[in-house]
Amino acid sequence: MLVQKYKDMLSAKSVIRELSEFATARGQEIGYENVFDYSLGNPSVPVPQAFTDCMVQMLSETETNALHGYSPSLGITSVREAVAASLERRFGLPYRKEHIFMAVGAAGALAHAFRLVTEPGDEILTFAPYFPEYGPYVNLTGAMLKVVPPDTGNFQIHFEKFEEMLTEKVMAVLINTPNNPSGVVYSAETLQRLAETLRRKSREYGHTIYLISDEPYREIVFEGVDAPCVSAFYDDTVMCYSFSKSLSVPGERIGYVAVNPNCRDAETMVNMCGQISRGIGHNCPPSIIQLAVAKVLDKTADLRVYETNMKLLYGELTKLGFTCVKPGGTFYIFPKALEEDAKEFCRKALKYDLVLVPGDTFGAPGYFRMAYCIDTEKVERSLAALRRFVEENYL
Repeated sequence: MLVQKYKDMLSAKSVIRELSEFATARGQEIGYENVFDYSLGNPSVPVPQAFTDCMVQMLSETETNALHGYSPSLGITSVREAVAASLERRFGLPYRKEHIFMAVGAAGALAHAFRLVTEPGDEILTFAPYFPEYGPYVNLTGAMLKVVPPDTGNFQIHFEKFEEMLTEKVMAVLINTPNNPSGVVYSAETLQRLAETLRRKSREYGHTIYLISDEPYREIVFEGVDAPCVSAFYDDTVMCYSFSKSLSVPGERIGYVAVNPNCRDAETMVNMCGQISRGIGHNCPPSIIQLAVAKVLDKTADLRVYETNMKLLYGELTKLGFTCVKPGGTFYIFPKALEEDAKEFCRKALKYDLVLVPGDTFGAPGYFRMAYCIDTEKVERSLAALRRFVEENYL
């Protein structure tokens, strides 16, 4: 018999993916250059040349078993050492290889983090707006994801609602900063208050409430915006990182878990990740990609285009009367729709070949997301379509 819960998921596919597929099909009709596809967060800038060069060099000069053989369960030792040294250098925390587990992207890192600190029936809290895949990521472990309503004034944390929902059943809190879909970066004040709340509630409940920090957009931060290191605020933090966005290598599926060195059980938790892998069939990321990213830890792709695109869209959206919190990073913007039903708003936009994602699945009905990881020239051309859409339907 087929497992019913996965059959049921077939009728609840990702809205983002469905819209991306629509955009591709529409592009076959009119040319994809004429479809203003803001659906999928797929990095648009080239990988750094240094990454390509080191891949070519390794393939030419390195013994093949080292490149293509199995790595140790926790990841290649030299790679873990390099990641730890980079984190210590950047953030001032005493990371060592014992605090690092190499994972298959941020999703793989999160899969391990959730299983580290929850049993079936436990709860994990996250904050709207949030990445919709957190639902299946958490719920299919047997734990339950609960979503704190958004503070739509600034998309920082709604602390009053958070305190109401932070019950004894909560074993972890999941945050994403810089945030998908809002582009907002949590301030030092927000992180300090969050840490104080978690320490107080951990004492009250007699168990640690872990902070799981999902950080795939950590390097995409705009000029003048402070992006504090989450782990510096709270000892019991599990950092989940991906190189997908910083290096523009999402298809390589490479990231890591970094447990705060000040966490009492940090080394045990990393070793547990190796055992969790046995249960979920993870079995290490590709060796060659581990070795490659270790050589470019202090480099990124040229990420400046995302800020350029953000400024173009934010300026036009606000000029047209949209309410919109200005992003501090990522390649997303999350305006309020011009009617209550964002799904209907986005449906109407399709007539202008504007592919926008309604905010309902992000936990923020009435809003919509634009992923502006596309060529600036295409963003500029899309502004006329956006103006036509608004003038013909809402003015």
